[in-house]
Formats: sequence, C-alpha cells, structure tokens
Amino acid sequence: MCGRYAASRKPEDLALEFEAVPVAGQEPVAADYNVAPTKDVQVVRWKKERDAEGALTGGGHRELRAVRWGLVPSWAKDVSIGNRMINARVESLTDKPAFRTAARTRRCLVPADGWYEWAKRLDGPTKQPYFITPQDGSVLALAGLWEVWGRGEDRLYTCTVVTSPAVGALQEIHDRMPLVLPRERWADWLDPAREDVEQLTEPTSPEVVETLELRPVSTAVNNVANNGRQLTERAETVAEPADQPALF
Repeated sequence: MCGRYAASRKPEDLALEFEAVPVAGQEPVAADYNVAPTKDVQVVRWKKERDAEGALTGGGHRELRAVRWGLVPSWAKDVSIGNRMINARVESLTDKPAFRTAARTRRCLVPADGWYEWAKRLDGPTKQPYFITPQDGSVLALAGLWEVWGRGEDRLYTCTVVTSPAVGALQEIHDRMPLVLPRERWADWLDPAREDVEQLTEPTSPEVVETLELRPVSTAVNNVANNGRQLTERAETVAEPADQPALF
C-alpha cells in the first residue's frame, strides 16, 4: 500500500515540471515530508475547457489542483468514506463502484519526492521505515484517481493513489507499491478519451524501479505529527518495538 509520502516542491515548480496551470486563487499546499491520509495534496489532472455558455469545447489543459487525500465518490452519503479510500488496487479498478468510473475518465498524477514503506526485520517483530525516492532527486508521478463530492461552493475534490504488485528490489520491503508512471506515460494516463484501463495500468517497469533508492530512515516518521526534511535523511537506526507507523 501507499499510506505515507513526501511532497516538498513548490506549486510553481510543479506547474513547470508537469506543464500544468495552477487553479487561480487557490491557497498553495505547503511542503510536507510526512503526507498522511486526509491531508491536502497536489495533483495534476486534465481540465476540460468550456465556452461562455458552459458547453465543452473539446479542448483542455493540465491543471494543478489541491485536493484531499482519500477519495470520496460522488454518491457517498458523507465524506468519512474517504478515510478508507486512500489506495485503489489496479486489480479491481474497473470492478469497485468507488473507482470504476474515475478509472475511465478521472485519472490524475500525484507528484511526490518519494514514499515511505515499513519492512519487517528478520531479527524480530519490529519494522524499519524506508524512504523510496529517485536516486537523481527528480520528482515521482504516482498514478491517481480524482473525484468531486457535493455541489457549488461546498464541492470537495479528493484523490486516491493507485497501487500495484511490487517490482524488483521493492519486493524485499513490501508486496505492493504505488503505480509509478515515467514521463512518457503521463499524457496517456491523463487523457480522458482513453478508457483502456488495463493497458494504462501496466506495471511500473523494472528499469524505473532500478533508478529508485531504498533509503532506511528514522522511526520519527512513524508519528504523523513529525515533519521536516530530516525525516527523509538516511539513518542506520533500528526500529523499536513500540514505534509502529500510525497512518491516521
């Protein structure tokens, strides 16, 4: 699963990187090295353009928007369902009512510095946190889905991160991983005209995984109240039994 990640880039830098237009007047999302479910995060989605009468023109552009992590389907009675919708498994995207429509027409990219995962140590029941990040410091694009709940000024935009079976060395830490999309797959993933979900969700290639660093980090990341760049720095510490990750 993907239950915690880091995202420190400024909106203007992400807009440049993803060739996206930030939502006018939207409060910027601050750098966060311990992003947890229900927090506001930045996503890149395809924004369809409309004319003065509100009709679709057929055009559009990439939009950088702040949304809440934890997808709330439009038909949900209340937003609390989003607490359980932080991840969407590729194996059931087209089957689950909460995800199947979004998987066809409301896909997004979730920019990240990297994500955290906890691996069980061979010498006991404790878990060691790892930060999985590009070796060259570049941004990651995690496959995501977005939804909108409510109407008018009360509309709530939310997202979920798509996960798939782990590939390569990542299997040593966990059996699943976020679906990481290289740049050449961004346009297809965002294209609302593409409904071939199975092809779009092909696993992250081993070549991409080989460019990632599996960095052991301090157990300070286990506490969602902790934040700061130091959480992503390499640490050769051993996790204590009481220090288990608290996702919410």
